[in-house]
Order: sequence, then C-alpha cells, then structure tokens
Amino acid sequence: MTTGPAHQAGAAADRMRRSRTLDAPPATIFAVLADPNEHQHTEPTDWVREAHDTAPLTDVGQVFGMRMFHVNAGGEYRMDNRVIAFEQDRVLAWEPGQYDDAGRLGTGGWTWRYDLAPVGGAGPGEDDAGDDTEPGTAVTLTYDWSGVPEPLRETFGLPPFGPEFLDDSLAALEARVTELGR
Repeated sequence: MTTGPAHQAGAAADRMRRSRTLDAPPATIFAVLADPNEHQHTEPTDWVREAHDTAPLTDVGQVFGMRMFHVNAGGEYRMDNRVIAFEQDRVLAWEPGQYDDAGRLGTGGWTWRYDLAPVGGAGPGEDDAGDDTEPGTAVTLTYDWSGVPEPLRETFGLPPFGPEFLDDSLAALEARVTELGR
C-alpha cells in the first residue's frame, strides 16, 4: 500500500487526487466500485448510506441513487449520480445531482473519479517467470469541483474536506475488497 501526493497545484487547484496501491487485480476492485450497494462501505464516514438503485454500473449515462446523511445538509437526503466515465476495470466517474420537480437531473459541478492501473506481476500475454511481484492495482481517486459556480462554492464551502478524506476513502475501499475476499 502506498499513498500519493496531496492536493494538486496550478491548473488542478479545483481538484484533489490521491493514490493507493491495493493488493488486488483491477477487475476485483472495479467490481466493488461498480456496485452501488458497496458504496457505503467505500466511504470513511456514514455520509453515504444504502443504494436506491442497486443495478451494477455498466455504462456512461446510467444514474444511480444513494441515500445520504450529513448534518450540514439537514440530515437525510438523496443524491442521484450520473456516470460520466466508464471503462471496464479501468475508469469509473460520476457527477452527483438531484432531480427537480420536472424530472430533470441537475448536478452541482463536482465529480468523483476512480482510475485503476495494474502494477506488478506479468502483463497480458507475458511470461511471469522470474517476476516475484504480486499483481496489484494503483487506484487514484479524484474529487473535482472545477465545474461548481462560485456562489455554490461559497454556499457549500468547497472543498468540504481535505485530502485525508480521499486517503481514508481509499483505505475503506481496500478494507472492503479485502473483507469480500474477491
């Protein structure tokens, strides 16, 4: 397990990115991330609760609802997340939002993104003779609020947490993958 650099500077001033290497293949980790039922176990607090939509995530445009709780949001609420990037076993990203009275999903301009990259072991089609490194996965978690309008940034106090929250999220993901033994 390794942890990556803290908050990025310059052009990435509106995003935080943290990395951790997990002792599991990308497909195993991606299966947990693509299952909305598992999201409550991959977040370090009790902010994310259970899934309203339990179908596995499979494509860009898919929306999955989650029951949420935060004191600053008035307690219990619902977020509906639209998948904005999906590459099986490599990339999964979504933008949280809420439906208005007309049934349109409005998003606030922030996103969550997981990038997975295999590390160690032999690559596809390679002979692993002489390679005693166990295969693992570098998981990079990015929280990006660059699309949030300024008045909303002030209202929400973005970012609502520091980079240690992402470290704790990656640790929770690792614990869940290990617990499931996938």
